Amino acid sequence: MNGAAAVSGLGITEMGRVYRSTIDLASDAVYLAIDDAGLDKSELDGLLINTGITRGLDLHLHVALGLQELNLLTFMQGYGSSAGQMIQYAAMAVANGLAKNVACVFADAPLVDGQRTGASYSGGRRFGGDALSSLHGLYGFTGAIPMFAMAAQRHMDLFGTSRDQLGQIAVSQRAWAGMNERATKREPITLSDYHDSPWVVEPFHVLDCCLVSNGAICVIVTSAEHAQDGQQPPVYIRGFAQGHRHDAGQAVPDSAIRGPGSRTASQALTMANASLNEVTQCQLYDCYTYTVLVTLEDYGFCEKGEGGAFVEDGRLGPGGALPTNTGGGELSSYYMWGMTPISEAIIQGRGQAGDRQTANDLIICSGNGGMLNYHSTVVLSPETAS
Repeated sequence: MNGAAAVSGLGITEMGRVYRSTIDLASDAVYLAIDDAGLDKSELDGLLINTGITRGLDLHLHVALGLQELNLLTFMQGYGSSAGQMIQYAAMAVANGLAKNVACVFADAPLVDGQRTGASYSGGRRFGGDALSSLHGLYGFTGAIPMFAMAAQRHMDLFGTSRDQLGQIAVSQRAWAGMNERATKREPITLSDYHDSPWVVEPFHVLDCCLVSNGAICVIVTSAEHAQDGQQPPVYIRGFAQGHRHDAGQAVPDSAIRGPGSRTASQALTMANASLNEVTQCQLYDCYTYTVLVTLEDYGFCEKGEGGAFVEDGRLGPGGALPTNTGGGELSSYYMWGMTPISEAIIQGRGQAGDRQTANDLIICSGNGGMLNYHSTVVLSPETAS
């Protein structure tokens, strides 16, 4: 499977306060990707669909697009791990002759004109479906932020991780965003700016938390052979893996400190016939600064508990030893769930990132859903399998 499939097309819509329906945004992203790949719509024979928290996007997308004779069509939901899952399933399909050109599309539109930014994320999340989760709302857990904030605080208590270290992640990613014309937040920030930003849930400031964005992204996957004849430089899908678990309402101690990424990274790199020290850049799911830190640990770039020290001194930022989230990530560019890291990896893999372009020999991407319950890893490269 190593390098048997590649990305041939990428479509990215406007991001931010774009007040349009998810199906309209998704349709635009697919058309942009088709054009980017130099394909005719009739050549698309697979469609994988994922959406965020808003409704209005489902299997009927293929009707809206006027697609005929599809060999592959499904709607899937693995939360932030879905983008990596779609890339995996599309690669498996084209490598085994089940389809020739598969579009993987994500769209979301949580921002509503006249409504506060967080309303879509807090609504309907006050009580869970099991006995333990039903207590969350009673104690003020009305969304994901309090849950991840407690996980970050636990990491601090166990390992001495500091707010400065979390802040360094935000500062580094904003520096990358300053070179990305698509990024929502481009103005530079300092650690002082980070500490002065409003509290959300201690230890998280506003600058620890991802953006909320309306938009859509589509990636077209085809065989390596077809990609070589395409309109864009091919980006080969060298490896992938998934890891999912159920922690009975987060009742397992420290389940949000040690995620399944430790095994998915190893499996994906093994498929790619590569080692961790060959990775030249990371595109990591960063709904919060904390998830970057814990993913670096889980992937093996440092030992568990050493993530804070690892990210100090600008290691992840421009000029750093391990360029990470080079478009600004979900903290500063746009929040398209797992498609944010995937899209930047493709841009980097093509060598089309302009001033923020870094060594792209081997790019590792992560996707995370739930409280580290759902995870996907994808390894991309402009080079075919060695």
